[in-house]
Amino acid sequence: MTETTPTGYLDLVRRNRDFRFLWFGQIVSLLGDWFNLIASASLIALLTQSGVAVGGLFVVRMLAPFIVSPVAGVAADRYNRKWLLILADASRAVTVLGFLLVREPQQVWLLYTLTAIQLAISGFFFPARNAILPDIVSRRELGAANALSAATWSVMLAFGAALGGIVAGEWGIYPAFVIDALTFLLSALLIAQVTYEHAPRPDLDTSIAAALQEYLDGLRYLRRHVDYFVITLHKPAFATLVSGAFQVIQVRLAEQVFVIGEGGSTGLGLLYASVGVGTGVGPIIARRFTGDRGRALRVAIVAGYAITAAGLAIIGTLSSFGLVLLGTFLRGFGNGIGWVLSTQLLLQLLPDRVRGRVFSTEFAMFTLGNAAGAAVGGWAVDNPALDVSNLLWLMAALTLVPGILWALWLFLRPDPEETVVDEVSPDEVTPEPVRPDGVGPDGAKPRAAPLGDRPDQL
Repeated sequence: MTETTPTGYLDLVRRNRDFRFLWFGQIVSLLGDWFNLIASASLIALLTQSGVAVGGLFVVRMLAPFIVSPVAGVAADRYNRKWLLILADASRAVTVLGFLLVREPQQVWLLYTLTAIQLAISGFFFPARNAILPDIVSRRELGAANALSAATWSVMLAFGAALGGIVAGEWGIYPAFVIDALTFLLSALLIAQVTYEHAPRPDLDTSIAAALQEYLDGLRYLRRHVDYFVITLHKPAFATLVSGAFQVIQVRLAEQVFVIGEGGSTGLGLLYASVGVGTGVGPIIARRFTGDRGRALRVAIVAGYAITAAGLAIIGTLSSFGLVLLGTFLRGFGNGIGWVLSTQLLLQLLPDRVRGRVFSTEFAMFTLGNAAGAAVGGWAVDNPALDVSNLLWLMAALTLVPGILWALWLFLRPDPEETVVDEVSPDEVTPEPVRPDGVGPDGAKPRAAPLGDRPDQL
């Protein structure tokens, strides 16, 4: 196996100890996350009987990380990413226990407040986790690590949402919040096992003005590299046109159209499970055709938009719950392709010094789009003049628009940048010696080098 040959999934987990512990932490944390989402959505629907209130929950879930994104991105590039992850997990464990206090309709404000705190902390967690990935895997492991992390999110969505729906439907909503808190604590313990060294800059200016300047520098980097900026728009596009509104619509489908379990919680869990299976299978199948080749990854994203639109159109028939589950699976299949492959492109292209800020900017746009979609979806399902089937078909048509625009972008730019572009002057970088085994003087693994359309990868 050559240095540029992509690593298999099993080899990655078996041989890379640091990724293995990070991955195990992701598994248990995501299990609790989906328990929490199903429980909180079911609880607010039960207490309020309002689509607007459910939409408001998803708006809060999205706006909170958007608000903290400038600070989170700078933190991910300035400070020890491993300890950011641990502190975020521990803080979320304490926060989610507060959901146990929400018992009456008059206490819904507390549910919104706790959700905002929890997701604001998540706004620090996810950019740091994305940014740390190339720091603990080698160049040839990067594609497999990104795909496996995304597939894990999807599998745990399928398993955790289904299990959370069953638990909430059979034993009640509140046990899910306790499980969520425990999984955050276990995740923190697992991430603590990761070997990761961070050398802070000796000249670091810790003032607020300097932090703001660093964030603006990250935005200027995207402005200078328009192709990278366009790649960061895929997740916001899917969020605005698909996932934001559909999160609210599927709650309405579960509680009023296809009612299974207490308050439709079991049916809601099955819908989330179908999305999870789709988002897990889609990227893995796509990577069988694309490998780590930049051009192929870009073309596959076009197919992701088309498959997502087809899934929404199938759901719009509402002819049976089985067909709705099939459409939901396809919706997740296409969405997963867009999410995972756009992330891989950024991991392959971005230099370390701006990686945290770019991912936090992308996450901010994603959360804002999700919030806008959820708000419109909540308004739409409560509007008696709008039919859910027609709404889903409209969403399918609109989803094709960014796919067509992305295809045109590829046509107009046949040779996009496929290597890391870091504008730091060579005079600012002092090369560090590397031992023959590839480990640096601080014990850290070599960071991932750029992957792209090189002859040895075609």
